[in-house]
This record gives sequence, C-alpha cells and structure tokens, in this order.
Amino acid sequence: MSFHFHPDAEAELSAAIQYYENVEPGLGNDFAVEVYSAVQRAIAYPRAWMIIDGQIRRSLVRRFPYGVLYSEESDGILIVGIMHLHRDPDYWKGRM
Repeated sequence: MSFHFHPDAEAELSAAIQYYENVEPGLGNDFAVEVYSAVQRAIAYPRAWMIIDGQIRRSLVRRFPYGVLYSEESDGILIVGIMHLHRDPDYWKGRM
C-alpha cells in the first residue's frame, strides 16, 4: 500500500523537522524517522488506529508529541496532517 501527503501536511512535517533540528542537531532526523514509522504502522494496519473524525484516524508518533492524521483511500493512505498533540485539534478539518 502506498501513501501520499496533503500539501499542508507535507509543509507541517518539514517545519517540525526544521524546528527539532534547530533545537538539537540530529533531532530533526530522529523526528522524521519516528513519523515515517507511524506512517508505516498506518499502512500496515490502516484500521487499527483511533478514528478522530469521520474517516480520519490518528497514528501516534513515538518520542514526540505528534500524531499522523490519515484516511484510507482506494489508492493507499492520504496523510492530512502531522498534528502536534498540544495544539488546536481541529485545525486540519478545512483540508478535507
């Protein structure tokens, strides 16, 4: 199964990687690896994760306060957000 990012989700990922890289060199890479692992878990078990709204599910990122928001599509997983868990939980809803 494949995956693709909503453009805003891709921008969120890039911004978060840059933020963590500025905090400590190498931490951005660690964050990217953990996000990719969360994506891989969503691909492997697309219906295993909690539904947060409609068809949108959230796979949690280990070590970091983030979740990968996604929906299962006919051609794979659509990632609609890389959500910081301590911010507005509904910010992404305009993307659908």
